Amino acid sequence: SSPVLHRRDAEVLQLNIGLYCNQACGHCHVESSPLRKEMMTAETASQCIELLKKSPTIHTLDITGGAPELNDSFRLIVSLARALRPDLKILDRCNLTVLQEPGQEDLVDFLAEHGVSVVASLPCYSAENVDKQRGSGVFERSIAALLALNEAGYGLPDSGLELDLVYNPLGGFLPPPQESLEAKYKEELEENFGILFNQLYTMTNMPIKRFADFLYRRDELKDYMDLLVRNFNADTTKNLMCLNTISIGYDGKIFDCDFNQQLGYGMGSSEVHEGGKTVFDVESFNLKDIPIKNDNHCFGCTAGMGSS
Repeated sequence: SSPVLHRRDAEVLQLNIGLYCNQACGHCHVESSPLRKEMMTAETASQCIELLKKSPTIHTLDITGGAPELNDSFRLIVSLARALRPDLKILDRCNLTVLQEPGQEDLVDFLAEHGVSVVASLPCYSAENVDKQRGSGVFERSIAALLALNEAGYGLPDSGLELDLVYNPLGGFLPPPQESLEAKYKEELEENFGILFNQLYTMTNMPIKRFADFLYRRDELKDYMDLLVRNFNADTTKNLMCLNTISIGYDGKIFDCDFNQQLGYGMGSSEVHEGGKTVFDVESFNLKDIPIKNDNHCFGCTAGMGSS
């Protein structure tokens, strides 16, 4: 726990509904891949919605994975949440290529019908860099997906359908300033493909799981941690995701954030990370009295301009 970080009212409910993904990206802190089979059950998904009903301070439902759309509970969660709270902001953390997966032909229409905002990963506006990080042919498929989203109204002015992109660095360095990179993305994507989007978010790669292994094999892990510590920015601690977010794993366990989730640092667990609360142990997501767990990876959210 930390004497500095104090949990506020829960405003964002993030559900990681499974680790199955049709991609296996080199930077993935979740270690998702087509080989992962872990998925949230309908029972756990329904319990999350029941707790959402009892947690009026939450204004955003953030659904992630893996490729969350490929989880059997994805459409159930979206449908129940939208019926419960017409004003709720629902985010789909989308890898874009999922739109071309078998059985997902109506996915764009489903998202638009339920007013789901799309937050899509696109680590660069060039094919070479995207395919290097995410796999051969991913850039071309991502562009096709963005065009399909635009055609449905996503990212277009006054459509009410938000399309945001996310940038991750390709290696052990910090992302450039968000504002200037967003301008470059908009210029390149519109000029070369006619693609429009709303905002670009730059995310620092977390030194955990697959990305940590990548750095370790290159003997760069210590240097990367030193980089994060040297660039610590105290101003970022005012808006860290752990302050107002509740993160739920596919198995119903509760965490401070998605990164603590992947390390097994459960909310309410012991000092050696045993035990911890699940969605079946609490009456609502009002969990302000439970201390936030910190570790070295937290420097990833506080370096430079932050990553929350």
